[in-house]
Amino acid sequence: MRGTEYAELAAFVAVAQERSFRRASARLGLSPSALSHSIRGLEERLGARLLNRTTRSVAPTEAGLRLLERLEPAFVEISGAVEAVNAFSARPSGTVRLNVPRMAAHMVLAPIFGRFARAYPDVHLEVIADDGMVDIVARGFDAGIRLGEHVQRDMVAVRVTQDLRSVVVGSPGYLAAHPAPRTPRELKGHACIGYRMVSSGALYRWEFERRGVVLDVAVEGPLTLDDPDLTVAAALDGVGLAHVIESRVADHLAAGRLVRVLDDWCPSFPGFFLYYPGRRQMPAALRALIDFVQVKGR
Repeated sequence: MRGTEYAELAAFVAVAQERSFRRASARLGLSPSALSHSIRGLEERLGARLLNRTTRSVAPTEAGLRLLERLEPAFVEISGAVEAVNAFSARPSGTVRLNVPRMAAHMVLAPIFGRFARAYPDVHLEVIADDGMVDIVARGFDAGIRLGEHVQRDMVAVRVTQDLRSVVVGSPGYLAAHPAPRTPRELKGHACIGYRMVSSGALYRWEFERRGVVLDVAVEGPLTLDDPDLTVAAALDGVGLAHVIESRVADHLAAGRLVRVLDDWCPSFPGFFLYYPGRRQMPAALRALIDFVQVKGR
């Protein structure tokens, strides 16, 4: 197989998996025009249309799906062979593609960017901050980070944070005008800042637990957001009560800009885990990253 033929097939696999020329271009490090040219060349050489394209979407045709089914296992094997050789290298190299929630990107990865780049100058990290639930294998990622409860059982998971804790907070001004709730059920009488989950589109029901009693409450209020930083900003501005990860508001709590309520109803829960498919040879570059972010113990 000539190099151009392999490149065309790799381009097709990327577009078919990503369902997007833009995302596939970023993944392969090619311009969209070069990627489109490769796909056209492959379709002309095979004499079959492989992708249906509209202004908003890309999807494989029946012929494209059949080709993808045969190519995906082969490309996994090729990647595994390259990774196995890379494991013998004294200096890890190559690209590590990660899909992580925005919160995990800030908590886990941002603090190590500089140190990791200096320690492993031949490793290129590509981080896609995405709060949706993504199939990392189908989308061509090497690994992902998610809360422990959301990691699939067939993945290898490595703890990258200690246990986390959610808290309900409000500004002193808001709580001066609205007596603090004593139980989660009293949230019905409060302005609460809602959170729209990106993965499902559903409104998050605030979760509580105390002495074996578990409650989840559908809250109401004047504002719904899908970004934790905006939620904190709204709470600071006195919009209402917010349900957030404690570490994100620790400084505001210490300074008195926010106040906890319902604290005895807010237990800790397993934090974030980096996960990856266990059936593949681990790339040396991914191993180096795990060594940087792994948390020992709890």
